[in-house]
Amino acid sequence: MFERSKRGERALLIQPHSGSGDDPAVLEEFAELARSAGATVAATLPARIDRINPATLIGSGKVEEAQSLCSAADIDLVLVNHPLSPVQERNLERALQCRVVDRTGLILDIFAQRARSHEGKLQVELAQLRHMATRLVRGWTHLERQRGGAIGLRGPGETQLETDRRLLAKRVDTLSARLDKVEVQRNQMRRARLRQGIPRVALVGYTNAGKSTLFNALTGADAWEADQLFATLDPTIRRLEGLACGEVVLSDTVGFVRDLPHDLVAAFRSTLSEARDADLLLHVVDAADPQREERIGQVGEVLREIGADEIPQLLVFNKIDRLEEGAARVDVDEEGEAMRVWVSARTGAGLEPLREAISARLSGERVRGRVHLSALAGRLRARLFAAGAVRHEVADDDGWQIELDMPLATAQQILSGGDPEVAAVRGQLLAAS
Repeated sequence: MFERSKRGERALLIQPHSGSGDDPAVLEEFAELARSAGATVAATLPARIDRINPATLIGSGKVEEAQSLCSAADIDLVLVNHPLSPVQERNLERALQCRVVDRTGLILDIFAQRARSHEGKLQVELAQLRHMATRLVRGWTHLERQRGGAIGLRGPGETQLETDRRLLAKRVDTLSARLDKVEVQRNQMRRARLRQGIPRVALVGYTNAGKSTLFNALTGADAWEADQLFATLDPTIRRLEGLACGEVVLSDTVGFVRDLPHDLVAAFRSTLSEARDADLLLHVVDAADPQREERIGQVGEVLREIGADEIPQLLVFNKIDRLEEGAARVDVDEEGEAMRVWVSARTGAGLEPLREAISARLSGERVRGRVHLSALAGRLRARLFAAGAVRHEVADDDGWQIELDMPLATAQQILSGGDPEVAAVRGQLLAAS
């Protein structure tokens, strides 16, 4: 077995692609991911795949090309922009005699470097362990040894591989339990904000679109910002004051990327819930990115995966200072509602129109009214309280007189379905409007 390099700084990038052709933008993004992880891109190798090779992903001819490049450029790390099975990863390492990491492993490594909070570190470690669980068969010969060889220990026993799998599963269970506790605490804080009736706005978008810079510009916070992929992972929450609609809670979330690993989405469920539970999403887009329309679609896919695709969105095209004729403006729909706001978080251009657009969207997307709940509607009443929708309540002989005030998206979630009590409240609100 080859000796694994501990540094792994000089990297060969393998870019598999279909017969439709190689997309330079995809390779450039992958190269940026490699640099974000601390690697130096020494060479790249496009590899057309008409049919996936179950042993190595790429064909034998491309494997030979990769061997030559590794020898010529002193490569000690091969990064493949495609998920690899454990078998493919092991076979490529044997053929190339250097460490091989797929796209999922690379993103997990970047997240491990950037996590700062206790919760973030737990989330990343959990995702890494789940990814590692399928890769314990990678070339360590000692994993096939069984206990034995001494008096009292001879016999079939338990292989080292089985021991490692058991310990890994135990660690996964421990981390999951810790994250569940953290999520309970986060939910308690979230419910407290809901009871205060403060609208919630979350920044979402493709990584490196300038979300943290915009967050700082709007709130005066000092969240870490840098011109790199996944500069920040941990959610930051601040109050946004001075809007016509009143005080707003603004949260900055982790950036998205194409083919975001499912293990990360699962591990970051409490972090991503800041977006799922928001009243309005500010979808930040890099206006100077030639692939911006594709990026919008990829963010939409992640939002669908976490159940946040039905929350109202306001597109914010950031970095207009990088456009030749970039000017701050607001694009509206046929009804005069703001749909796109063009800003520069770096220079401050367009921030005031953005604040006005946020206020207008939050003011116009709320459901208010006084309703009566019968004594049988205890579960519905509890859901309304948990959502922070109850402004005032008076109990009577038949139930409760409740004054409601909640975002339209929240009302659609709670008051949907054919339950008689839900339908009765829905009817009362429609009559009041």
